[in-house]
Amino acid sequence: MTDTNPSAQLNAVLVEEDPTEGLWHLVDSGWADEYLPELPALRLEQDPIHRHKDVLTHTIAVTSQSPPRLRVRLAALFHDVGKPRTRSYEHGGVTFRHHEAVGARMTRKRMPKLGYQEDLTTDVAQLVFLSGRFKGYTDGWSDSAVRRYARDGGALLGDLNDLVRSDCTSRNPRRVTALHEALNDLERRIAELAREEAIKAERPEVDGDRVIAHLGIEPGPVVGRALRFLLELKRAEGDLGETAVLERLDVWWAEQHK
Repeated sequence: MTDTNPSAQLNAVLVEEDPTEGLWHLVDSGWADEYLPELPALRLEQDPIHRHKDVLTHTIAVTSQSPPRLRVRLAALFHDVGKPRTRSYEHGGVTFRHHEAVGARMTRKRMPKLGYQEDLTTDVAQLVFLSGRFKGYTDGWSDSAVRRYARDGGALLGDLNDLVRSDCTSRNPRRVTALHEALNDLERRIAELAREEAIKAERPEVDGDRVIAHLGIEPGPVVGRALRFLLELKRAEGDLGETAVLERLDVWWAEQHK
C-alpha cells in the first residue's frame, strides 16, 4: 500500500467483498501497529462468549461477514476495541462491562486520526455504542423497550441491525439461526409499533370543533362518527383541502338523515 492516507488504505480493504486477507495483512505487516493499534491489541483478549477465538479473530470475522458498506464495516471493526480496557476477572470469570461505551469513545478519538470526517466518525461511534443493546432481547422486551431501541438507533437502525446480525461467529448453526430469528422478530415488532403509532397520529383535516360549527350540532357521539368518516376519507383520498372536505361532510351528513 503506497497511499499515505491511512483512511484510504483501510477503506481499500474494507470495501472488498471479503476483507479477511486484507485485514490480517494490515495487522501482520505492522500497519495497524502504527495507525490502528487498537486492532492488534485485541489479539490477547480472550472473549468469554467465543472461547475458541481471541477477540481479534472474532473482530475480523464479524467485519468480513458484515454487509460491504463502509459505515457498517467500520463499526464492525471497532465494535470490540473497548474490551482490553474493560477486562475484569471479578465474579469468577472474564467480563468486559461497558466495553461498548468505552469503545465508542476510543472510536471517536481514533477515526479522525485516521483521516475520517466528523459525520462518519459520529455515526460509527454511535453504532459501536449501541452494538450490545440487542443482548437480552430474548429475555423479553416490553413494547417501550422496543421503541427505545428503535428511537436510539434512529437513522442508523438498519446499519445497527446488520451489525448485530453479523456479530455472531459461532460454528453452531442453531445458535446463529436463533439470533437471526430473534432479530427478525425485533424488526417485525418495530414495524408493527411504527404502524400503530402512525395510525394513532393520524388526524382528519378538520377537527371536532370545526365539525360542530359547520353542521350546527351539539357535542356527542355523532361528532365522533363524523370524524371517523373524515379520517377514512383522508386515508382513502389523501388531503383534499378544507373546502372539499366540508362538502364531502355535507354529503355524509345528508345521508345520515335519509
